[in-house]
Formats: sequence, C-alpha cells, structure tokens
Amino acid sequence: MSRPRALIVVTGSELVRGERTDLNGPFLARESLRLGLEPSRIAIVGDSAKELEIALREGLAADACFVSGGLGPTHDDRTVEMVAKALGVGLHVEPELEAQIEEVSRAAAVRLKRDYADFAPGVTKQATIPDGAISLGLAGTAPGLVIPHGDGRVAVVLPGPPSELQRLWPRALETDAFRTLLDRAVPPGRRVLRFFGVSESAVARALAEAGGDGDGVEMTICARDFEIHVDLVVAPGSEARADELESAFLPPIEQWLYGRDEDPIEARVLELCRERGWTLGTAESCTGGLVAGRLTGIPGSSDVFRGGVVAYANEVKTAELGVPEALLEQHGAVSPEVAAAMAQGARERLGVDVAVSVTGIAGPDGGTEEKPVGLVYLHAEGPQGGIGREFSFPGDRSSIRARSVVGALHLVRRLATET
Repeated sequence: MSRPRALIVVTGSELVRGERTDLNGPFLARESLRLGLEPSRIAIVGDSAKELEIALREGLAADACFVSGGLGPTHDDRTVEMVAKALGVGLHVEPELEAQIEEVSRAAAVRLKRDYADFAPGVTKQATIPDGAISLGLAGTAPGLVIPHGDGRVAVVLPGPPSELQRLWPRALETDAFRTLLDRAVPPGRRVLRFFGVSESAVARALAEAGGDGDGVEMTICARDFEIHVDLVVAPGSEARADELESAFLPPIEQWLYGRDEDPIEARVLELCRERGWTLGTAESCTGGLVAGRLTGIPGSSDVFRGGVVAYANEVKTAELGVPEALLEQHGAVSPEVAAAMAQGARERLGVDVAVSVTGIAGPDGGTEEKPVGLVYLHAEGPQGGIGREFSFPGDRSSIRARSVVGALHLVRRLATET
C-alpha cells in the first residue's frame, strides 16, 4: 500500500531572495516521514498572489498540504485568501478567534504605547479564515488552521516563524481530520548510520557492491560538514531485507562508523568524556570559538566543558596559552608544533583533562605556496598524551572553518576511544 503523499508550501519573499534560510520545510518533511506520509516536494514561493496560488493548487492536490507563512496582518500576507481561492470556498471572520487576537494585540498596543486603532484592521484580517477551517489557536497573533477537503485530504496552515509553527504543529496532529488521514499511513522504520573519515564515493561504492537498496528499503547518502550520513527508510515488512543490506554494506567501511543515532558529534564527545570522568577545554585560532560554541550548544555540557581560549593573535597564543615565541618564530602559527603547544597550554591553563586546539588558514587571504588556504592543524592532548592531524580543506572560509570544527571534535572522540 502506497503512503499518503504530502506536499509542503513555504511562503515568503525573503526566502526566495535568499535573505533567510527555510527551516520549516525540512521540519515538516521530517515530520511527514515520521508519521508515515511520503514527502514529495518542498515548494518555496514569494508573496506574489499568482505564484502562491499556483503552488497551493498543486499542494492541495496531495493527500496532505502543509503551508507555512503569510498569516500576518499586512497586505502581503495572502496565504489564507489564496488557500480559500484554491479550494473554491468562502472566507468568514471567526468571532472567537478575533477576540483572542484582539486580546493579544491590545496588550501589544499598551506595551508599545500605540493606539489600538493601528492594530484593529490586522486583527480582523487575521481572524478571517476559510469556510470549514478548524482553528488551532494562536502563536503570537497568527492562527494555525486545519482544513479538511476533498476525499479525506487535509491542509494544515501554520505561521512562518519556526518556533510558532512548531508550537502549533502538535495541535494539528490532534484534530480528527488529521488523525483520519494518518489512519491510512504506516510509519516506516528508520536506521541511522554516521561515518567520519570515509568519502561519499566509497560509501556509495559499498552500497552498490552490496546490491543496492530497493525491495522496501530506501537508502540515502549525504555528505554533511566533513561527515557522511546514511539513512535507511524501511517499509513495514522489509526489516529482514534491511538487515541483509546492512550486513553486506557495512564491512568495507565499518571502521569509519562512529554512530547509529542522530546525536551530533559534539554530543558524542561530551558523553565519551563524561564516561571517562574527563573535563574538556579548547584553544582556537582560525575557528574563533566555533568548537566551544558547538559544545556549549548541548544542554548539560557544563559538567564536561570548562572553557576555551580564542587565541587569534600570536601575542595571545603566547600570553594566554604559553606558546613559546621561539616556536612561533621557527615554525609559524599554522604548524603542528604550535597546535600541540596550544592544546598543552590550554590543558594546563584551564585545568582540564583534555584540550583540543585548532590553527589554520581559513582564507580567502593569507595563504602561501608552502602553507595554502585550507591548511589546518588540529591537536588533542589528554592524560596519556596527544594526537594531531593535518588537513587541507577545499572551499571558502566558512566551509574551511566548519570542517575544522568537525575535525577537532572527532579528534577528541578518537582520543577518548583509543585511550
């Protein structure tokens, strides 16, 4: 039995112009897959009424159409109007919803010291919904809506800000219309494999030599920030086929497998340090604190991570990390010797069990024939000694720094697993 098809329409001219990155489309696609729907497309359209209507007509032909954005009080917020037009239904002001939006808007008027009359037209606009729509309540002043239509199809219309969309999404799942749709959906199984140190082509070759996917198993291979992520989507009843594929696929590349879940590498590093009773610190030059940022982005990291030193200038490397001036003069700031001294200095100055350092040339300037842009040295120092790595990363400044961060975190993982 084929899964119900879902199409996602994300609105906003700022997204089309590249001024902001769409977060809602990927979230709704992941949720669709989790629920047993088949996410077939993410369409990003601007605020043009014509373009929006075209996208909505296509989306509403699917079993489920998820729409985000365009629910505000201004003239260019056209989603509700265009959804009603595409469905061929009328619009009406929902009194209860209008009262809720008015209450929020009056509070905002007081807070901003503005006349409520400035808000009133927008209140009525946002309380105007398609006939047959079910209100999910508010996130801010924008309502979420579920609109049953056709033969068991459903449209879910949600606000554009990701936090507001995600706040209202669970309410959509609780509606009878959505639950009726999900009765026809069978969530697939999902297996996650995470690799570091192996190329995307090598993983693809291993899959081909294993016979490829199919027969109820769909495998996707994606390179992300110096890692390779492999996802297996397993249809109900195809578990044995997935086992066979995994058994044939893994042996040639298993040495590079580091995880079977969606936890990011920084979470894995923190857990490994926690298991060993280690504290952790960082010493960063070209990454400017990004390694520390990744680690402290994990809730509860404070029991492991103690702090970091951003030593961009040589004077700071010497003053704060104790890197000898003679070492810098002899080898240069971008060298394995200085990377080791930075890690050793951070371990001592921060009073931690393990410290990891990064020094490199992120570009676009600063490279030489001997030390080109993309050259990066990493070093992790622990209780029983240290290990270092040299990399020559391609790409622009942003990608070189991002890959350096991932490389540094994996170096700590390696130190923890080999000690």
